[in-house]
Amino acid sequence: MSELPLKGRIIVVTRPRRQVSRLRTELEALGACVIELPTIEIVPPESYEPLDAALQDLSQYQWLIVTSANTVPVLAGRLALLQVEPSSVSGVQVVAVGSATAAALREAGFRVDLIPPKYVAESVVDILRDKVAGSRVLLTRAAVARDVIPDELRRLGATVDVVDAYRSAIPEESIALVSGVFLNTPLPDAVTFTSSSTATNFFHLLEEARICSVPEGVRALSIGPITSATLRELGWEPAAEAEQHDVDGLVQATLRALPPSSLCFC
Repeated sequence: MSELPLKGRIIVVTRPRRQVSRLRTELEALGACVIELPTIEIVPPESYEPLDAALQDLSQYQWLIVTSANTVPVLAGRLALLQVEPSSVSGVQVVAVGSATAAALREAGFRVDLIPPKYVAESVVDILRDKVAGSRVLLTRAAVARDVIPDELRRLGATVDVVDAYRSAIPEESIALVSGVFLNTPLPDAVTFTSSSTATNFFHLLEEARICSVPEGVRALSIGPITSATLRELGWEPAAEAEQHDVDGLVQATLRALPPSSLCFC
């Protein structure tokens, strides 16, 4: 393997702009030319009232589940407005889905009690299977998300309150960006996807730009099985899926999918 194994490779990153820096840095350090094409942006929920009501009465809960790092600044901000210190949430056990979520929670002053081994809803259920009967659970997440966690935890005997911390929207400026990326040459070698939303919105952007399909030869790189399943539903088989469902895993998947190239367009 060369010193810069991704030299000459053009890779599109679809994460929201405020989350893209580490993935971009890791890929560029390996020699890649990175194009930012955010397919989602994080916007407030229709109302913060349900979240605020839950946070004002956290003592009623035994568990707080945080499914995304996107939720953490919202939680910290709402608690600050309510004049509640994150460190004072001592009676609630906190479940962080994913290492990035756990790191964000700790940085914001929260204690993290459990991290499921896999970054999927089913892993959350497995780790709580013998712990939640008769307990009350607060699940904070995006406005549109799979219902595996609340449905399964209720089946196991828990009372689950689901509150929206944020919504995802398609950035308007990305319609012009997607045209520039896929209607010109050289084409990118791959597109990275860090969630089902980034994949779904990517295809919405192609449609808005009147691009009928992904150009031949461009590879899809997925952060995990749920994202991969969404890509397959959209008709695009991932070239590689991260074994570890985080930025590090996605970088390793990129290296597996893209052998060193002798070309360089950057």
